[in-house]
Amino acid sequence: MVKIGLIGGSGLEKLNIFTDSGEVDIVTPYGSPSSSFFTGTIGSCEVYILSRHGRDHAIPPTQVNNRANIAALKQLGCQYIFATTACGSLRQEIGRGDMVIADQFIDFTNLRINTFYDKFEPGKMAHAAMADPFSETLRLILIKGCKEKGLRFHPAGTIVTIEGPRFSTRAESKMFRLLGADIINMSIAPEASLAMEAEIPYAAIALSTDYDSWKHDEEPVTWDDVLHVFNDNVMHVTNLLVYVLENFEEMRNE
Repeated sequence: MVKIGLIGGSGLEKLNIFTDSGEVDIVTPYGSPSSSFFTGTIGSCEVYILSRHGRDHAIPPTQVNNRANIAALKQLGCQYIFATTACGSLRQEIGRGDMVIADQFIDFTNLRINTFYDKFEPGKMAHAAMADPFSETLRLILIKGCKEKGLRFHPAGTIVTIEGPRFSTRAESKMFRLLGADIINMSIAPEASLAMEAEIPYAAIALSTDYDSWKHDEEPVTWDDVLHVFNDNVMHVTNLLVYVLENFEEMRNE
């Protein structure tokens, strides 16, 4: 049975879709992860769900223990990780409620521990190759799932992660557009690079909820806006994940 981790607390754990459901607590050498793990079986997948910001969303982005989260999934034996995140759109064509299957990220954080390697063993440097940070196999599975479910999505996009918890100024939002970013969030980095160091294939579904602060013909983003659009569209993300998990083996081998 394939073991898959889900990061993001997308609401999947609230649905009655699991068989053999349960809950697991894990402690890692890097401390405790953001939450316990809801577990269960979907299709041929043993699934472990982690709420990135805690069950009550009490953990701000900078305080998320990304190393413990990824290390816990590694300890649980997860072979793949799917992550979900709300994001702001930096492109006109990426509308509210659209999904983006990211293929690149820009890490604009500066307060987070972004590696498992606090020191190198003598003669063993550890410089992870990060040219393509998201698993192409998992990305293609998500893209296929979006097509087959008839969802509004974009098959690629560069996501910039900012420290938060504040949103961008208009100048920052415009700068990120000039840097080539398509969407913006506060979560994917360094989560994605830690998964790479842990040698667990990782892919992310980003749900566009707003236009950040670059558009002068709209009000700049607020947290209430994000919640409203996310709650209206999270079922699309959930349906995609359920479909992918139910058909994972078949889709992976195509």
